[in-house]
Amino acid sequence: MENAIVSPSVRLAEWAEQRVGLFVDTQNLYYAARENYGQHVDYEQLMAVVARGRRLVQASAYVVEREGESTAFGFITKLSTLGYRVKRRKVRIHRSDNGGRPVLEGDWDMGIAADMVRAWDRLDVVVLASGDGDFAPIVQLAQERGCRVEVMAFRESAGQSLIDLADVFVNLPELPRIFVRHPLVADGEPETRPSL
Repeated sequence: MENAIVSPSVRLAEWAEQRVGLFVDTQNLYYAARENYGQHVDYEQLMAVVARGRRLVQASAYVVEREGESTAFGFITKLSTLGYRVKRRKVRIHRSDNGGRPVLEGDWDMGIAADMVRAWDRLDVVVLASGDGDFAPIVQLAQERGCRVEVMAFRESAGQSLIDLADVFVNLPELPRIFVRHPLVADGEPETRPSL
């Protein structure tokens, strides 16, 4: 089966030599999969699709946890077992909304962007698994530095600027077996709402 992200402009010999870095915004994927499909992403299948026939140099997954809760432990452990380098951040109360309710903040946008910058000199391809349109400037910068950028996300919730800028956009539901029947840990997914 041909890889879903192979494009005609990339010859197979070049494909096999590509050094690939995968950067996964788990919070964004979790909410997009849940809200649009009532499903959970299969992170093992995601990595397999990205790596198929190429050299996976780096696979990083970014997780947001609530302070004092340990429900994400199983999720983090499973991601680590699959070969992801897991980065964790605690969610914090940022401010109150108009109704006086606290607003939780804890996204990884700047951290993911910084890691992409640190890695792009040793990568040919940056794969961003997120639909967050805030990544558009870093995608453009990676391309200016000579990296091919592939974005994997849910079209329904992906920023149009991100879709337009990507060298390749992969709509995750079109990939075979991208949803897992039983999530890694039912309650271990991120708890805060991503900025889409």
